[in-house]
Amino acid sequence: MQMQPSTENLKRTIGPFALALAIFNAVVGSGIFVLPALVVEGIGATAVLAYFICGAVILLIALCFAELGSRTDRSGGIYTYVEEAFGPFAGFLAASLYWIGNCIMADAAVANVLAGILAIIFPVLGQPGYRFLVILLVFGTVMLLNIRSARGGMGLVRITALSKIGPLLLLVIIASAFIDPSNLRWEVAPTWSNMGTASILLFYMFMGMEAPLSNGGEMKDPRRTVPLGLLLGMCFILMLYVSVHLVTQGVLGNTMPLHKDAPLAAVATIVAGTAGAVIILITGALSALGVVAVDMFSITRILFASARAGLMPGQLARVHPKFETPWISIIVYGSLGFVVAVSGSFRQLAIISSASGLLVYFGVMMAALQGKLQKRGSREGGFRIPFGPVIPALAGLVILWMLSHLEKKELLGMSGFITALSVIYFFMSYRKRKARIRPVGEPL
Repeated sequence: MQMQPSTENLKRTIGPFALALAIFNAVVGSGIFVLPALVVEGIGATAVLAYFICGAVILLIALCFAELGSRTDRSGGIYTYVEEAFGPFAGFLAASLYWIGNCIMADAAVANVLAGILAIIFPVLGQPGYRFLVILLVFGTVMLLNIRSARGGMGLVRITALSKIGPLLLLVIIASAFIDPSNLRWEVAPTWSNMGTASILLFYMFMGMEAPLSNGGEMKDPRRTVPLGLLLGMCFILMLYVSVHLVTQGVLGNTMPLHKDAPLAAVATIVAGTAGAVIILITGALSALGVVAVDMFSITRILFASARAGLMPGQLARVHPKFETPWISIIVYGSLGFVVAVSGSFRQLAIISSASGLLVYFGVMMAALQGKLQKRGSREGGFRIPFGPVIPALAGLVILWMLSHLEKKELLGMSGFITALSVIYFFMSYRKRKARIRPVGEPL
């Protein structure tokens, strides 16, 4: 079965390397600049194992995304995968949980981190009024670039991705000469319990690879671009994370927990002085900007696809007549992100984002499992996961295990969110059915 041509009228400009850069930008955000100091608490140098656990889990998930993404050239990403497998209601829940619960909350949290980093460099920006203006400038600039052209949005993604690759790699190379081997000795035995706790915390750093897949309607040859871009991006991210953690642990040792706010900046201060710390702080700010940039470029296509399917207001599916971009979706997404960013704290937003993302991942894994059971991948000629249904089933079980560690109040909050979304969906469906059966001439 041949893939049907897309009718979305979007330009196809994204190849494997561009997708890998977008994935790198979406995943490598502010977490790498903070979490190395948090994950070592209680387990010390054995924390490096948690990176490989998370890497293995994310690889399973990436394989499922690669198969699903290679079978469609439609925009929408996770919405498209879940909707095709389980119908419009499941697609609506997945899309809403993802772009509201996961992405907007994550972008708002990252914007707060960016404002905090800038306040360290320029203390005057820590004042409430200036913080408001910084966040407004971040969302406003990214919105404008994405409205004017997909190429402009992708250009910002490339610039921010490349700007953080260099300093992080340079820090790894220079700091490796300052490593004290005794700081890397295991003093705490790894167990399933302590590794599980560390992995749940660390998994936040690995989320986001799915965001650029929302641009299926703008990819060159999705069958090749999706699996190659995914695997290139995630393998490089894992190697970078492990390298950064090892040099941070090797240089700081048991003092890592004392630098929870900026462990990489502490390393840079030791190996390169104040100038090094400033460079890392600026890199952290650019990294945070990159996350907002790639989400604005990609997640707006979920709103676009949902609106085309009639699950959201039709205005969100409008394409700008001159710039050929989903401009209404971009404005709505950016405006909501700004409002949430100026009204929430990083910790609150990060918890909501992680829980929502895991729920969405579970839905995608079940979509991949259904495809394997029905042998749909072999019929459609896309990338195929090895070992049949084993990988999506295993990934789904691991995600459920992670979700089981949410606190009671978080579980109740997510249940309430899903219930509210369900009510909205059925209300919208009722109105659509009523509109279809309304007699001619009856007033609206």
